[in-house]
Amino acid sequence: MEVAAVEGLMQDYELSLQHVLWRVERLHQNKEVVTKRDEGIHRTTYGEMVPRINRLAGALKRIGVKPGDRVATLAWNNNRHLELYYAIPCMGAVLHTLNLRLFPQHLEFIINDAADKVLFVDQTLLPLLKPLLGKIPTIETIVLMAEPGAPPPEGMPQMLDYESLLAAESDSYPWPKLSERMAAAMCYTSGTTGNPKGVVYSHRSQFIHTMGVLQLDNLGLGSNDVLLPVVPMFHANSWGLPYAAGMAGSKVVFLGRFSADAKSIVELAEQEDATYLAGVPTIWIGLAGYLKETGKRLPKVRTVVCGGSAVPQALMETMDSLGLHILHAWGMTETSPLGSVARVPADTKPEDELRLRLTQGRVTPGVEIRITDPTSGEELPWDGVAFGEIQVRGPWIARGYHNGYDPDKLTEDGWFRTGDVAKISPEGYIQIVDRTKDVIKSGGEWISSVELENAVMAHPKILEAAVIGLPHARWDERPVVYAVARPEFKGQVGEDEIKEFLKGKVAKWWVPDEVRFIDEVPKTSVGKFDKKVLRANAVPIKEGVKEEARK
Repeated sequence: MEVAAVEGLMQDYELSLQHVLWRVERLHQNKEVVTKRDEGIHRTTYGEMVPRINRLAGALKRIGVKPGDRVATLAWNNNRHLELYYAIPCMGAVLHTLNLRLFPQHLEFIINDAADKVLFVDQTLLPLLKPLLGKIPTIETIVLMAEPGAPPPEGMPQMLDYESLLAAESDSYPWPKLSERMAAAMCYTSGTTGNPKGVVYSHRSQFIHTMGVLQLDNLGLGSNDVLLPVVPMFHANSWGLPYAAGMAGSKVVFLGRFSADAKSIVELAEQEDATYLAGVPTIWIGLAGYLKETGKRLPKVRTVVCGGSAVPQALMETMDSLGLHILHAWGMTETSPLGSVARVPADTKPEDELRLRLTQGRVTPGVEIRITDPTSGEELPWDGVAFGEIQVRGPWIARGYHNGYDPDKLTEDGWFRTGDVAKISPEGYIQIVDRTKDVIKSGGEWISSVELENAVMAHPKILEAAVIGLPHARWDERPVVYAVARPEFKGQVGEDEIKEFLKGKVAKWWVPDEVRFIDEVPKTSVGKFDKKVLRANAVPIKEGVKEEARK
């Protein structure tokens, strides 16, 4: 028997980013936005930015941008990029942040696939744009965001000047009424397999995701925080933090083109009293090394959000010893990106805290999760033992890719296949075991490359380690470790020492066949270990390895 539908008596209020802009204008006028530039520190406030955002929207309309048009940005984390974050979607167009660390052929593909109409570019990034000229026909207008006093670019087509565009417009703009289902922004995956794929966020998804970021038991950003996002604004919208800062009224500190420099991070965090940092593990490995070397500390920082890849236990313990509390989070471009956060309940026993913090945490309110057998598709229990592919659904989870790529990413019953393999405890704590393409099958047994990497990186002489599976005649695949020694131990640590260290820490058949020492683990454009590069250049496993080690 069907139940008769009775509607509530609530207003139909469109959940759009215009509401975030309204709060920025009405409630947070005096909060600072700080950017590190080549010529020094640039300071402004939300209140001073709002007229510029209005002018920018007017300029976009004047140069022919219409609702639904894609507007690309090739820019660092800075105040102008934040102005674009608001003006483009709030006037009905689609913000498309370009990953400035991609190869030119990937950028060319992305711009053409998205059919970007206008491109905004920071002057220092013109060398990245130059090889693309003549290959991106959908771009009708290029707008240059130049530093004050910078010479005009040579050998480039005519460009409009950002500040001149704004100067010609009005401080007020008649913002149109938007549907919450309209596209607001798009990001492309980093293309670890095949061409990058476009993820298109709606105003509704961005609004609800912003509320999720602000929840105390999620990322918990607040009005009293000073946010320094090291995570780039082109990486899944900087994990949603710019809009969360605008909604809450947090001061924001941008590193400009200095985001990979540990010295700049520490100095700017000290100078601006940063309380909240966000970035990938490779950033925090470098930061920890700098703090240990210099003796500096950041006592005002209360939270260091770490995502992008699993946090090694050694890194978390090192950061703890330096007074920096890592908050582990999981997500991906397709999840906007917040999927889960490793908050520890107040009643947790002290001896269990580190173990829970090292997991990917519990799924974010608003998102549902399950794990399934990658072969049969059968849903698996949350028993902390069974592991399978993570599938998710929720209001900020992608239901497809731009231009219809990879239609099989969505299950028949509407769940998104993430490609991450995990086990989930009865309490709901997620422990990612691997990517489906990285898990190693050896002699009928599964080996987690992520867990083996973390075990190797616990060695005091190892800075980084990446594990891949290589073909083996008898065992199908065997793990091989690519390790980077800490600078002070370079040449002083060998394969036998690492294998001996692993005994008793991992199963006997997990001990790698080889440990290969390299100067640096190759990284993707967003700072993750790039295992496809390792595989492409890997020599076969040496023959004659003793079998008893694996029995």
